[in-house]
Formats: sequence, structure tokens, C-alpha cells
Amino acid sequence: MFVTLHGAANEVTGSCYLIETGNARLLVDCGMFQGSKHLERLNFIPASIKPKELDAVVLTHGHLDHCGRLPLLVRNGFQRKIYGTDATLDIARLILTDAAKIQVDDTDRENRKRAKAGQQAVKPLFNLSDVERVFKLFSPQKYNKWFPVAPETSVELVEAGHILGSSSVIIVAGQNGGKRRLVFSGDLGQWDIPLNRDPAEIDRADAVFMESTYGGRNHPAYEETVTELRNCINEAIENKGKILVPTFAVGRTQQLLFHLFDLFRKGELKRIPVYLDSPMALAATQIYSRHTELLDEDAKDFFSGDNIYHYLPNLKLCTTALESQALNDVEGPCLIMAGAGMCDAGRILHHLRHNLGLPNTLVLIVGYQAKESFGRRLIDGANPVKIMGQTVFVRAKIKSVQGFSAHAGQTDLLRWLEPLARHKTKLFLTHGEPHQLNELRFKVEESFQVKAEVPSIGDVIEL
Repeated sequence: MFVTLHGAANEVTGSCYLIETGNARLLVDCGMFQGSKHLERLNFIPASIKPKELDAVVLTHGHLDHCGRLPLLVRNGFQRKIYGTDATLDIARLILTDAAKIQVDDTDRENRKRAKAGQQAVKPLFNLSDVERVFKLFSPQKYNKWFPVAPETSVELVEAGHILGSSSVIIVAGQNGGKRRLVFSGDLGQWDIPLNRDPAEIDRADAVFMESTYGGRNHPAYEETVTELRNCINEAIENKGKILVPTFAVGRTQQLLFHLFDLFRKGELKRIPVYLDSPMALAATQIYSRHTELLDEDAKDFFSGDNIYHYLPNLKLCTTALESQALNDVEGPCLIMAGAGMCDAGRILHHLRHNLGLPNTLVLIVGYQAKESFGRRLIDGANPVKIMGQTVFVRAKIKSVQGFSAHAGQTDLLRWLEPLARHKTKLFLTHGEPHQLNELRFKVEESFQVKAEVPSIGDVIEL
């Protein structure tokens, strides 16, 4: 049996594992590389994947770095089923549709420049027609139920606690008269936080591929994070400034809406206008409302039906471009949530261009920022910055509140691994930047006397 890593190895994005047994060939995830031009050049389907010969694809969840190369896979001849939980496939539909629109819009903009320069036009990575072909292959599955994906090969999806519908993938495959049990963690969430359920316990495997996004450190205590959020917003309210929150449409937006409701309800925040300037985040919130059975008890009522608008009467939705542009004329204090979460695209760029130069503006970073992303550059103090061709001097306050992460910190990663480590499973650390991987590798060996390997993109692991 062989596992080849085609992404998220010594890197966070582009998750894609090729599993080959004597009886089956399948992928776990087929994600897009994100964060820099260098990484984006890796957004193709390697010839060794042989899409026409694959038996199945299994998705851990619907984030773009886990599903974003599916349109390329289908374009290259893949015709079998794509498995995931119902919520994961709903989210993948939303994210891939949005990504296709961005690809087409960005390519149109680039081609206008090329036409003026007398250069040859380029094509988008994929378009809406490509993603529609992907959706026809979706096959929703329930948690904790085994299903066959190929001869002598079955899969079970269990809760990963990362976002709505996220899964760890357990594969049992026959080989040479015996069976091998592989576990792919997917992206793991924190324990005991609002909205998401806790990750499921998995107690045995022959080999484990575990994410390591925050393998080198822990997040601040969650209660402290909510207090920090409250204090930052209250300070901005006193300064009568705008609070710009670059936010991921899926997961982080819903998490923040829940906490804002709670802080307003307790009287710990003044009820300032909250603008959700993201049609995609609105659509994602509606997906949460359709799958409340997957939420923890505290969140079920908030997201049921139209309760969110009853509990947050100061929430205002901006669905059109004109409504978004009108926010330029709105005076603070107010809070604007807009994508994209790493500030590399979307409506947040327009708000940053108009407000970064104002000293009473607060830019509140509440999500992971990949290296070389615009959000990471803001955190690192870049000044001036260029936004859509315009040079902007940064006078706004940039604040990163890190404890809201949908990823497990080091302690939670070790907690998830502990039942597996008892059996001295073969461990491979992936989905992390090098320093996070190395820190976690050291901690795993110290805690469990299990030697962890850190593979690179293109490595073929024989099991």
C-alpha cells in the first residue's frame, strides 16, 4: 500500500493524499494551494494521480484548501463519486461556486490589462461549468457509518470538530489477505468551544496522517479570547471608529455572530450596527441553519430558523455591491465583517483601502493568516501597503485575536493523538509550516515515545 502526498506537506494548503492498494486508488481531499504566487503555481493535477483510474475522492471538509482542485480533477477525466458529509458537500458547493466566480473575474481583469499591452489572453483555472460537473459527483454520507468506495475498501467519517460537517477519515483496505487501517485527521478543532462538537476519539490505526497547523503552540484560553474581543471593540467604539473584521465566510463568521449576540445580550457591548458585507457568509449561515443537528447545544437555538435576526436586530446584511460601497459613507462606530479572511481578495480590500489611513479604524484579525498573505503582512507591520494599485499608509490599529482558531492547538492535537499513540501507530505529520511540524514532532516523541515522520510534497510512503 502506498500513500503519496500531493499537497499540505511542510505546508498548510493544498491538502491531497493519493492512496493506492492492490485493489483501489482514491484521494483524500483535493485542495487548492493558497497564500503566495509560488504556491498558486502548484494548482494543477499531477500526472501520477491518473484521474481516470481513481475509484473515489473522500473530502474531510469543504474549505478551498481541501476541495479547490476538484474542478481540475474532473476536467482531467475523473468520473467517480466524491464522498463527504451532507454539510461538507453543501459548504463545498458554496465555496467552489464562489472560487469559480473569482477565477473568472480575476482573469477578465487580467486580460483587459493584457489586451492593452498587446499580450496573449489567459484562461481561468476553472469556471462555473467546471464546478457544476463536480457537484454531479457528490455523494453525501452520514457520520459513523461505514460505506464502500472500491473493492475491499471501506470508509468511515467521524467528527473532526473543525467546521460544520468536518470529518476525520478512517479507511480500511484489504491487501495481501490482510487489512490495513489508515486514519487521516483532516483539520481538527478545539475541544469545549461554542458551535462545533468535539473531535471524535479514534483508538487504533496502522498509520495516521495528522494535521499540525498549530503544532508548535497553544491558543490563548477561549474565555480570555472573548474578553479580548470585547475590550478591543469597546475601545474602538469609544474612538468612534470603524471596526473592520476580515472573516472567513464559513465557521468564523458564524462564531463571531454568536459571540456578538452574547456580548450584546449581557450588556458588555453597546449595540452598534453590525454589517455582514458578504453574500457568501450569509449563504454559509443559512447552511448552518439547515444543519443545526451538527451544532453544540448552545448554538442550536441561535441558528434555528430565522432566530439569528431576532437575537441580533442590529445585524444589517449587504448583499449587493452598491450596499457594500454605501458603507464608505457610514460613520463609526460600527462593525463590518467582510471576506476574504486573509485579505487577499473580496470586499474587505475596498474597506481597507478606504479606512487603513484613519487612526480611529480598528482592523481586527480573527483568523489564520498564511505566510505572504496580505493579512499576515498587516500583522507584521507592513507600511505603506498597496491595495488595488493604490498606495495606502497604515494609520489604523491592527490587532490579531488568535484564540478563535478553528484548528486545535498543540495540547488538543496531543489529546486527539493519545488513544492512537498507545498502540505505537506509524505517524506522519502534515498540514503545517516547518517550525510547527518540528515542534509537534519533538513533543509527540517526548510525550508518547512515538517517532513521527514529516514528509514533503511528492513523497511516496510505503505501508
